[in-house]
Amino acid sequence: MATRIEPFLLVNFKTYLESTGKKAIELALKLEKVGAETGVRVGVAPQFSDIERVAANVEIPVFAQHIDPIVPGAFTGHVLAESVSAAGASGTLINHSERNLKLPEIEKSVVHAREVGLTTVVCAGTARLGAAVALLEPDIVAIEPPELIGSGRAVSKEKPEIIVESVRRIRSVNGKVMILCGAGITTGEDVLAALKLGTQGILVASGIVKAPVPEGVLRDFCEAAQKYSQN
Repeated sequence: MATRIEPFLLVNFKTYLESTGKKAIELALKLEKVGAETGVRVGVAPQFSDIERVAANVEIPVFAQHIDPIVPGAFTGHVLAESVSAAGASGTLINHSERNLKLPEIEKSVVHAREVGLTTVVCAGTARLGAAVALLEPDIVAIEPPELIGSGRAVSKEKPEIIVESVRRIRSVNGKVMILCGAGITTGEDVLAALKLGTQGILVASGIVKAPVPEGVLRDFCEAAQKYSQN
């Protein structure tokens, strides 16, 4: 039996210009304000170069967008878990569809992130992979069919069967992990649909970052999460 978990909305800044440099700080502050006003947990995942500045300006969780399966040493150009932690990140994405890893690499990344004290969000594009990574005991598994990412077509509506099957498989091997839903989420209705399918939140990017009024979209999302929590 899965434990009911308070909804969590994680916003991936990717490498959009709308969320780069000073704009990353401005956006994070706006999103933090909405989270505080609605009482919904919100987190952000800025680019590596912006982690320290964002973390210094907000109190919401700040995630790295990736870490490599390495330990300190001679790994020029790689991303070290200790480095993002030192910059102020409290967690990290692992295996996003735009930064895929092999399963043994995912395992190494999860284990090392845990040792460093980072919250782990492992992304999976299929129910089968979702169950496989859930066995590694990350903190969060995010289900994101890659073909719908950035499409504006929400997986919770376009392919709800993927979410249902993912939740079933994940829960069969791990009853405690938080499950997020991503890909094409653009409205509060999409968020509500995702929660009703058994997830505990969403991982979203362009639906908020590239919106004309990002904080307005997040507010819509948070109000949907509130509505679900009150039922």
